[in-house]
Amino acid sequence: MTRMIPIRSAPRRLRPAGRRPRLVPALATALASMLLLTGCGLGTAGGFSPTGRLTGDVAGVDLSGASLDVGSKNFTEQIILGKMAVILMQSAGADVQDLTNVPGSNSVRQAMLQGQMDFQWEYTGTAWITYMGNDDPIIDAREQYEAVRDADAENGLAWLEPAELNNTYGFAVTRKTSEEHGITRLSQIDELPPSEQTYCIDAEFAARNDGFEPLLSHYGLEEAPEDRRRVMDLGAIYQATADGACTFGEVFTTDGRIPALDLVVLEDDEQYFPKYNVAPVLAEEVLDEHPQLTDLLTPLTERLDNETMSGLNARVDVDGEEPAAVAWDYLREEGLVAEE
Repeated sequence: MTRMIPIRSAPRRLRPAGRRPRLVPALATALASMLLLTGCGLGTAGGFSPTGRLTGDVAGVDLSGASLDVGSKNFTEQIILGKMAVILMQSAGADVQDLTNVPGSNSVRQAMLQGQMDFQWEYTGTAWITYMGNDDPIIDAREQYEAVRDADAENGLAWLEPAELNNTYGFAVTRKTSEEHGITRLSQIDELPPSEQTYCIDAEFAARNDGFEPLLSHYGLEEAPEDRRRVMDLGAIYQATADGACTFGEVFTTDGRIPALDLVVLEDDEQYFPKYNVAPVLAEEVLDEHPQLTDLLTPLTERLDNETMSGLNARVDVDGEEPAAVAWDYLREEGLVAEE
């Protein structure tokens, strides 16, 4: 995940009951820009999300009378997850302001800290490294989550249990390469001849002090000379790997192009990459007022893993479907909502 300059957490301000707060300047500017682009008459930045009736594991959850502001960042995975939360909360009877698709992690973070948003999905690694300013990730996923959860409690934010979904860095190979050489783990790279240990990486990962060179060292691999590495735009790496321009391509592990191009992500079996498990994050006072939100969100969180999310992302990024439609279809297929 791309690192950003850490920001200082501001104390959370409780908002008066029954009143919606003014948006912080960065968020207001972002939303205003989106409204201009999408035309007049749009009630919220997020657009339309369907409402149904809750079924299965969430049947009976009632949020009637609740007023909730649901946000997300502006990349595919975040928008889909945000739409799922909007649909579930609306279907439970809440009045939901859809603030999904907001440009910039900093805007969303500040909106949460200052009480302009009540809910978002966030990644443990992003919070620990980017927002909280820690240099070293915590390798154990559970310990990383608990550290973030405890630190953000001081900011008035409550982290519910995280998903298995871990959107971190990884390296992928073609399925043909994986099957022919029996490679499924990063520790097996050195089983290939050095001439076949070729890499496609982006410039940031090549230069980071927790990036490419330290990865090779961590796994005891030979240093890769210039003729065995190709530096390119991250978005081009997926197709380049599929086309055989390199054996190993740097990826984000839940990207929709992974299943679309039939790539195989190698297991980080010696735990080099930071953990970026996604979890629901709520304003503590909102969760205190509506504890049933845990019962609503947990069944969804428990279903989210990398394979599932990659497939959903592909439906948007590869097939061109709308995030809200993908979110609705998934919730319906999982038996969490049904048409009214």
